[in-house]
Amino acid sequence: MSAAVTATTTGYAPRTGGSRQLAGTGALLRLALRRDRIMMPVWIYVVALTVVTMPKTLKGLYGTDAERAGVLDTMRTNSSLRALYGPALDDSLGGLTVWRVGAYAAVFAAAMSLLIVVRHTRDEEESGRQEMVSAAMVGRRAPLTAALLTALIANATIAVFITVGMAVTAGDGLAGALALGLATGGAGMVFATMAAIVAQFTESARLARGATAGLLGVAFVLRAAGDAGSVDGSSVMTWLSPIGWLENTRAYAGERWWVLLLFAAAVLAQGAAAYVLAGRRDIGMSFLPSRPGPARGRIGSAAALARRLQRGSVLGWSLAFLASGAALGGVTNGATDLVGGSADTREIIERMGGQSGLTDAFLAAMVGMLGMVAALYVVQAVLRLHAEETGQRAEPVLSGAVGRLRWAAGHLVIAFGGAVLIMLLGGLGLAAGYGHDLGPILAACLVQLPAVWVLGAVAALLYGLAPQAAPAGWAVAGAALLLGWLGPALKLPQAIMNLSPFGHLPKLPGGTMDWPPVLVLTGLAAVLVAAGLAALRRRDLSN
Repeated sequence: MSAAVTATTTGYAPRTGGSRQLAGTGALLRLALRRDRIMMPVWIYVVALTVVTMPKTLKGLYGTDAERAGVLDTMRTNSSLRALYGPALDDSLGGLTVWRVGAYAAVFAAAMSLLIVVRHTRDEEESGRQEMVSAAMVGRRAPLTAALLTALIANATIAVFITVGMAVTAGDGLAGALALGLATGGAGMVFATMAAIVAQFTESARLARGATAGLLGVAFVLRAAGDAGSVDGSSVMTWLSPIGWLENTRAYAGERWWVLLLFAAAVLAQGAAAYVLAGRRDIGMSFLPSRPGPARGRIGSAAALARRLQRGSVLGWSLAFLASGAALGGVTNGATDLVGGSADTREIIERMGGQSGLTDAFLAAMVGMLGMVAALYVVQAVLRLHAEETGQRAEPVLSGAVGRLRWAAGHLVIAFGGAVLIMLLGGLGLAAGYGHDLGPILAACLVQLPAVWVLGAVAALLYGLAPQAAPAGWAVAGAALLLGWLGPALKLPQAIMNLSPFGHLPKLPGGTMDWPPVLVLTGLAAVLVAAGLAALRRRDLSN
């Protein structure tokens, strides 16, 4: 077909060379932004709000120069707290904000970025949509380019919000705010391009997300280990972690602008590698193909299939909770040093964990944080039903002698039972790090489960009503997490805190066991799950 005929019949002029490889990028970018019009703003809001609200909180906690200087002295002598938060390099409000939430803002931006990139690359290939799109005037590298541009827009927005917000709330100059904003966005882009590489080596989107999240976990552990051994972030292990690069940018502490070049170099190198790999494989394939299964199938039921599909996720969350619990337990012994003479800090810990003594209140607060994070696991596990349905993998299963309720129940058992497992492992790690009180800590972890189950049940109800509503389960769980994390520091009224199911739980260990709210929440979770299953039974699949 001649070029003139091609232009006339398709509406596109033929492209050559690099332009052909990127054909259709603009359309795919607009599609990605439309698909992420809810998820992306929520992530941006959470990351930016976490950072820009911290100066006001810290001003209330450490209102005098002496109190802020005391934080620096404490961090120089307490390696456990440095491992958790990082080094404190300056006693200004901006400097303390970087210490308190800088590493976690980088982790959140990285998590957002890897989810965006995997969703618009490997997810599309796994579902078969990418093959249909590529049959049109779409270049080979256009999907990857659109995914990375989407992540770039999200991280650039975070950088702008943090820069402007910190310049207003911290009041310590624009340079520190700009350095923190660029470093946070840079960390997100490092893991966006890392996810782009991982997506070339895996045939499964689930495995791509899990592997990149594992690399993010390794980066956090390297940063924690390095900071535990040095008071200024100069450890080699800290420099090996992109999260550690944010610390070493030294926002508000004599900015090192050249460290931003590390982010740029990593993004360019990893992005180039992803482009080369993407051009050398077929759509739907990978450089590490899946291992062939046994000659005879060993999955004989819907429940067994659910276990097979979710076992990797359960294992990853279990190891993460065990390690996180151990780290939080080690910090518990330094809780008194962290509080120092700050009455406001003591008040926040008591609001989170009760008023039964500082150590017990700190333990209860850490158990509560584990519970809120466990809710994210439950939502993820429940929404695997949504992924199976929209990926058109549920219909072949249900075409056999498998009912919808039995199919859904297999995944729900893994979701709710897995929450029990990871909370017990988190409690075991917390008790091991603390050194004693195994029984009370495990009991406190189990008390968190009714609230965790309620949030999972909300996701099940939304999925049962309509697949389009299912992703809202993330928003509900995220709101509960944000409320539990920032609510005590902002001194929100108890009526607002009670909007989260975690606001009704007894504060253990140390507090008094209150059975009625625990039983009510458990019953509410059961009712919501039953309602979701009833709705699933009545509606058409993918409708």
